[in-house]
Amino acid sequence: MKGYANRIARIDLSSLTYEDYPVSDQYRELYLGGKTLAARILYDIVTEKIDAFDPRNPIVVMTSPLTGSMAPCSSRFDVSTVSPLTGLCTSSNCGGNFGMALKRAGFDGLIIVGKAEKPIYIKINDGVIEFADASPFWGTLTSEAQKQMSPKKTSGAFVIGPAGENLVRYAGVVSQERTAGRNGVGAVFGSKLLKGIVADGTGKYEFADQEGFKALNKIWVENLRKHPLTGKQLPTYGTAGLVSTMNFKHQLATKNYKSGQYEDFEKISGETLREKYLIKNKGCLTCPIQCGRVVTVEEKEVKGPEVETLVLLGSNLLNNDMQKILDANYYCDEYGMDTITFGSSVGFAMELNEKGLWNNGLRFGDPDLDLVALIKATAAREGIGAELAEGTRRMSEKFGGKEYAINVKGLELAAYEPRGAQGMGLGYAVANRGGCHLNGGYMVVMEGLGFNVDNLTTKGKAAFSIFFQDLMEAISAGGTCLFTSYAVLPAFMIANPNKFIVRLIYKMLPYFGGIVGLAHRFIGIADINAPKLLPYPKMISYATGMKYTIGKFIRVGERGYTLERLLNLRLGLNPDQDTLPKRLTEEKQPGTGSVVRLNRMKKAFYFYRGWKDGVPTGSLIRRLRI
Repeated sequence: MKGYANRIARIDLSSLTYEDYPVSDQYRELYLGGKTLAARILYDIVTEKIDAFDPRNPIVVMTSPLTGSMAPCSSRFDVSTVSPLTGLCTSSNCGGNFGMALKRAGFDGLIIVGKAEKPIYIKINDGVIEFADASPFWGTLTSEAQKQMSPKKTSGAFVIGPAGENLVRYAGVVSQERTAGRNGVGAVFGSKLLKGIVADGTGKYEFADQEGFKALNKIWVENLRKHPLTGKQLPTYGTAGLVSTMNFKHQLATKNYKSGQYEDFEKISGETLREKYLIKNKGCLTCPIQCGRVVTVEEKEVKGPEVETLVLLGSNLLNNDMQKILDANYYCDEYGMDTITFGSSVGFAMELNEKGLWNNGLRFGDPDLDLVALIKATAAREGIGAELAEGTRRMSEKFGGKEYAINVKGLELAAYEPRGAQGMGLGYAVANRGGCHLNGGYMVVMEGLGFNVDNLTTKGKAAFSIFFQDLMEAISAGGTCLFTSYAVLPAFMIANPNKFIVRLIYKMLPYFGGIVGLAHRFIGIADINAPKLLPYPKMISYATGMKYTIGKFIRVGERGYTLERLLNLRLGLNPDQDTLPKRLTEEKQPGTGSVVRLNRMKKAFYFYRGWKDGVPTGSLIRRLRI
C-alpha cells in the first residue's frame, strides 16, 4: 500500500531479537496509523490486566500514512502502552524528527516487549535493527543523549532522561526538543532499560497520486496561513496567547484549581512572553504555523513553554516569575518529565502543606521557590521528589486530600479550569487517557478559545464533545498535528465575533446538540468530500490509494476511541471512574458560582456514543467492525 513503509517490527529486549509483525491492509484501512492502529495492536496483544512495568507490557511506536509526505504539520508520530500513572492504555504524540526517520529507515512502527539485562538502545538503518550498549549514556540529559547516540544529521532519535530511568510515573520520551510527555511512557522505556531508539535510512515516500497530493497540499497550506487562528494567533503568540482569554473566561487553573482567575496573569501571558522573552518562532518539520517559541535559558536558545506549562507552573502555583517558568520548562525537557503532571503535583503538595497534611515546605506564591532544584530531586526520586514522582493520585492515597487531587483516572488535568468550561469538564471525565484536554475533545476551543459558545451551559456539550473527539482521533491517526483542526472552524465567525449573525449562531449552537448527536450515528454513510474545508480524507486518498471520505475518516476516530475504551475495561476500568474531583463538581468557583454539572452531560454522552452505562454495546462493536 502506498504511503506506508509496509513493515512493522516486533522487538524482544529480553532475547535481543526482532521479527516482522504482520498488519493487514484491512487494519490499515480501518485504523490508518498512529494511536488508533497502535490501540488495535495493543488490544490484540494485551489480553488481560497487566502492570505497566511488567516486561510483557508492549511499547508501540507508530507513524501514520501522512508521516514523511510533507503534508502540513505531518512530522507527528505516536507512542502507546499501558500507563504507569493510570494503569490504563495511553498514547502520547510527538513532533520531533524521529517518526520521519523511522519511516525512511523502512518501518511504519515498532512493538517493543521484554526487558534488557543492561541499559541498551536500538539502532535502525535501512531495515536492519541492532542493539547497542547504552551504559555510557545512562544518566545523561535528553539533549546530550541525542547528540551522543545520533551524531548524523539525517538520523532521528527518541530518548529518555533521568526521570524515565528512575521510573518517574510521568516521565516522557524526547525527540529533538519535542516530548511525548504525558502518562509516563518514558518510565516504561526506563523499566525495560531502554535509553532510546535511533533511526536512519534512505527510503523514499511513495504516493498513489503525487500530483493530486501536491495540488491539494498547496491549497491546504494557503488556508492554514490565511486562517485567523493558524495564520495569525498561533504564529504571533503560540499557545501562550490563550492565557489572557482563559483568565477572562474563568478557565485559568489557579492555586491548585481553587479558582479560574489569577491576578498576575499578565506576567505569565503570551503577550509578555513575546514582548520580553521571545527570540524567534520555531516549528516542527513541515509546519507552516510555526507556533513554537524560542527563548533564553542560561544563555542558551531553547524551546519556550506552551500554555499548559505557563499555567501549571505559573498561576497554579501562584508563581508570576516568567523566567522561572522558562527555566523549569527547559529542565523538565532535559530530565524527560511532563510539565503538566509535575506542575499539578507541586500544586497539590503545596495545598497538602497548607492544610497540615504533609509538611514539605512548599508554599503557594513563594518567591524563593526553586523549581529547577525540585525537578532534579523529582527526576532522581530524592527527598520530597520521591513523592512528587508518584503524581497526585498516589500522593492523595498516602497523605489525604483526594477531593482536591486534580486528576481523572490518575492523569492530572491540563491547564483549563473546567468550572469555566462545562464541555471541557465532561471531556476530562470521559477521556480514555485520563484528564486529557485533547483526548477529551478540547471543547474549551468552542467555549471561548476560538468560538464563543456559552461556556457555562451544559446544553449540547455531550454531542459536540463526541464530534470533536472523533475528529481529533482521526486526525492523529492520519498523522498531522491537531492544531491543523483549528482551520476547520469558520474563519468569519472567529474574525467577526461581535457581528449580530455570529453572536446569534453562537447562542443557537448548543441547541443543535441533539441534531449533531443523531448525525453522529449516520456519518459513516457520508460518502462525500470537501477538501478545502476538511482536507484530511482526500490527502490520505492521494497518499495511499484508499478511497477515503469524510464519513469514513470520522469513523476511524470513533473506532479508535471505542477500541481504547474496550481495552481500558479489560485493564480494569470501572465506568464510575468517569468523574472529576469534588473540588470541581461540588465547590463553587469564585466569580461564577459554577460547578461542573457532570451527570446529565455524561448520561447524554453515553447515549450518543452507544455505550450502555459506559460500556460499548455489541451492536456498536459490530457496526464499527472492531
